Amino acid sequence: MFLLQMCRMCSLHAGLSVEAQPRSFRVLAVQLTVILLLLTEARPGQSQGPGPAQTVTALVGEDVVLPCHLEPAADAVSSTVEWGRLDLEPRFVHVWHEGQNLLVNQNPVYTGRTSVSPEKLRTGDLSLQLSAVTHSDNGRYRCLFPSQRKTTTVQLVVGSVSSPVITKISRNSRGAVELDCESKGWYPEPELLWLDSEGNLLSAGPMETLRGPDDLYTVSSRLTVEKRHGNSFTCRVQKTHINQTRLTHIQLSAELFADASCSSASVGLIVVSLLGLVCAAAFVVWKRRQNQNRETKLQHQSAKTEQLLAENKENREQVINALMEQENQLQNLNHQLKHEMTEMEKICGNIEEKVQSVGKETDSDRVKRYLELKGIMLETKHQLKLRKAKHQQLVYETETLVTKTQTVIQGIKVGKKETKNNKEETSEDVKETEEPC
Repeated sequence: MFLLQMCRMCSLHAGLSVEAQPRSFRVLAVQLTVILLLLTEARPGQSQGPGPAQTVTALVGEDVVLPCHLEPAADAVSSTVEWGRLDLEPRFVHVWHEGQNLLVNQNPVYTGRTSVSPEKLRTGDLSLQLSAVTHSDNGRYRCLFPSQRKTTTVQLVVGSVSSPVITKISRNSRGAVELDCESKGWYPEPELLWLDSEGNLLSAGPMETLRGPDDLYTVSSRLTVEKRHGNSFTCRVQKTHINQTRLTHIQLSAELFADASCSSASVGLIVVSLLGLVCAAAFVVWKRRQNQNRETKLQHQSAKTEQLLAENKENREQVINALMEQENQLQNLNHQLKHEMTEMEKICGNIEEKVQSVGKETDSDRVKRYLELKGIMLETKHQLKLRKAKHQQLVYETETLVTKTQTVIQGIKVGKKETKNNKEETSEDVKETEEPC
C-alpha cells in the first residue's frame, strides 16, 4: 500500500514542467530517504545492536572519533549511513545518503560538529568525527547501515578533570601535621587517594564530595601524618572510567614535626601571653573608667561651684538691696527724730515761757495759769507717751533690720566656705586627672 502511494507520487511529479522537475525530485528523494530510514528501524526482525557497546572517552573540548566498520569491508559511498541517538528528538546526529551529507533533520545540538570521510567510506569505515565535545554529548550512539541491516553501538563518555591542590597545612595539639587536598571540576565523580613517598596508600579521612549546579564534582580529603611517615606525600585524584589521573606532591620540612611537649609549651606560652594581654586590656579599661568617673565628678563639682557663685552673687545683691533699704529707713528715722526733737524743744520753750509768765501775774491769775499749766503738763505727758511708743517702734524696726543683715551675712559666709571647699576638691581632681595612666 505504501509503495503504491509512492508510485502515485512519482507519476504526479513526472507531469511537472521541465524546470520544476529537478528541485521536486530532490525534495522527494530526501523525504523518501527519511521515511525509508524510519521504516527500516521499525521493520521486525532487524538487528538493534548486537553485542555490548564500545566505550569511547574524551575530555571536554576535544575532538573524538566514534568507530563503526563494515565487515567484510565494502564501499559505502553510494549507500546510506545513519548516526543517531535514540534518547534525543530528533534522533539524527549525522546522515550520509548516496554520496552526500543529508542533514535536514539533524539535531541542532550537533550542527557544524559532525562529519564522515568519503575516502574512508570507500573502505567500509563508517566512523563519525565529532568535534568540541561537551557534557551534553554523553550518551549511547548508534551507527546504522540499512542496506545490510547492520548496527554498531558506541558509548561516549565526556569527562572533565582538574589538578588537585593542597589547600591547608596545619598542626594539631598532638604535634601531627594535617594536610587538606581539594580538586574541583571533575566529571564523572572521581576518587581521591593519599600516597607516601614509596607509593603506598595511606589511611586518610573520608572523602567529601560536592556536586555543583553545573554537574561537576569537587572532592576533598584530609590526611593526618606524623614524623614516622616520612616527609613526602602525594594527593592523587583519578577516574579509571575515563582513564584520567591528576596528582600533586608536597615535601614537608622536619621543623613541622615538633614534639608534643614543645607544642604544649608553645600553647602554654601563648595562653600566658593571652592572659597578660587580657589583664593589660582590663587595666586599661579600668583606668579609663576611673578617668571617666573623675571627669564626671569634676563636671558635677564645676556645675555646683557655678551654682554657688550664682547664689553668692544673688546673696550679694540681696545684701546690697537690704543695706540700701536699711539706709533709707535709717534716714527716715533720723528725720523723724530730728522732727521730734524740734517739737520737744518748742514744747519745752512754751512751758518755760508760761512758767515765767505765771511768776509775774496776780494770785487770781496764778490760779488760772496754774490750771492752764496743769493742762499743759498733762498734754506734755501724753505727748511723751506717744513719743515713747514711736521710739519703741523705731527700736523694733532697727533690731529687725540688724537681724536681716546678720542672716544675709551668715549666708554669705556659708556660701563662701562651700565655694572654697569645692574649689579645693576641684583642684585635687584636676591633679589626679593629669597624672599619667
